[in-house]
Amino acid sequence: MTVSAQKAPIIRKAAPEPEPSDSLYEGRKQIYPQSVSGRFRNIKWGLLIGGMLLYYFLPFVRWDRGPDQPSQAVLVDLANGRFYFFGVEIWPQEVYYITGLLILAAFTLFLMNALAGRVWCGYLCPQTVWTDLFLLIERWTQGERRERLKKAGQPWTLQTVVETALKHVLWLAIAWWTGGAWVLYFADAPTLVKQLATFQAPMEAYVWIGILTFTTYTLAGFAREQVCLYMCPWPRIQAALTDEWALNVTYRVDRGEPRGSVKKAKVLRAEGKPAGDCVDCNQCVVVCPTGVDIRNGLDMGCIQCGLCIDACDNVMSRIGRPTGLIGYDTDNNVERRAQGLAALPPKILRARTLIYVALIAGVAAIMGVSLATRNTLGIDVMHDRNPIYVALSDGSLRNAYTIRALNKHGSARDFKLTLEGLPRGQIEILGQKAEGGAVSVHVEADQTLELRVMVTTPPDAPPPASTPIKLVLTDPKTGEQTTRADFFKGP
Repeated sequence: MTVSAQKAPIIRKAAPEPEPSDSLYEGRKQIYPQSVSGRFRNIKWGLLIGGMLLYYFLPFVRWDRGPDQPSQAVLVDLANGRFYFFGVEIWPQEVYYITGLLILAAFTLFLMNALAGRVWCGYLCPQTVWTDLFLLIERWTQGERRERLKKAGQPWTLQTVVETALKHVLWLAIAWWTGGAWVLYFADAPTLVKQLATFQAPMEAYVWIGILTFTTYTLAGFAREQVCLYMCPWPRIQAALTDEWALNVTYRVDRGEPRGSVKKAKVLRAEGKPAGDCVDCNQCVVVCPTGVDIRNGLDMGCIQCGLCIDACDNVMSRIGRPTGLIGYDTDNNVERRAQGLAALPPKILRARTLIYVALIAGVAAIMGVSLATRNTLGIDVMHDRNPIYVALSDGSLRNAYTIRALNKHGSARDFKLTLEGLPRGQIEILGQKAEGGAVSVHVEADQTLELRVMVTTPPDAPPPASTPIKLVLTDPKTGEQTTRADFFKGP
């Protein structure tokens, strides 16, 4: 807000020059973020609570799949090679669905970046969520920012020992439950919880809980912003994917500069001189979880969490100035304001975002149709290589195959295995002759059955050296079938 009609140049404080050093690495400066209230902080709390409730309690959600089937809604069954997600069951042969999910996640991340920069980092990244929770515990046990800063420079006392011990106990408890919740996705949750409590769980469970407890405790409790600044590759990748229309947390230089206290600004304005709305209170800096001063411009350390917006809006409200000195804005508007032009509304629908939406919808549609129309039976065929064929004493030729019949249904099924593409060819399973050109195959529920199959041609009908054939597995009750192509080899 400027009362003077005089057009004044925008003065921006430069970031302080770093001290010269012979070290190749910058030493870490401990950050003590201050708590803040506001709409963006409330959004983060809501996502934190919702996300953690989902993560911790989803393994206990039940889903009825029938007798002798796991009843856990979300389960990664490594022992049997299955992934269950409510009504969907993924087999190892269907790993392309996992690939599809990863592609969807990537395009969704790209879309979020095109809309609002590193909004994923600020609101949904596990590192951000768990760090927020650890900071909440730190404030509860050791006090607000000023108290923690004061205690950090004083000798240890009984009070600080007790507070610090309590903080680390709570951190370890959360880290332990985080690791424990993760392993519950790989076994029946209630059963594994009972085994863990009675020390009867597999050793692998204890090992992974220990590893995940250590990583959560270290990353959220100690590494914190270092993960965002140095370990995570996304800040460097997203810079190449953004454009001038993406919303980013931005300081309104045209409104805020030149900075000064409330009293100083009042005097300058009374004299008809330019004075900005920024009172240089540094609240936007002290609430930042990565220690960024957004007034110096967009920084790689900024995770776009919006906490500086809440802090600045609170200050502006208290001193009676308009809010929005810091807010989500586009690079395009930053340039327009610098030229004295009016800002434009956000351009959500543009080529980049529409392409991402189309890609997400396309991949989701392909996966949805594939899931809706996929077979509940399958067949894999492997031709014997040594020998490729056998000439029998009567002059007939025989090829051998190893076949795996898959029953993806929750009940046992009887299939028919038939041969196509080889006139007068006979198919048989060891110990079972074909009846009506087909052999019967019984496969238990949700199982794979391996078979040795022989295909024989009569002596008076020798095939070419390589004849394409098809092995067809059919469910006579439903008519569902699947086919695999191979070759019949001869001399």
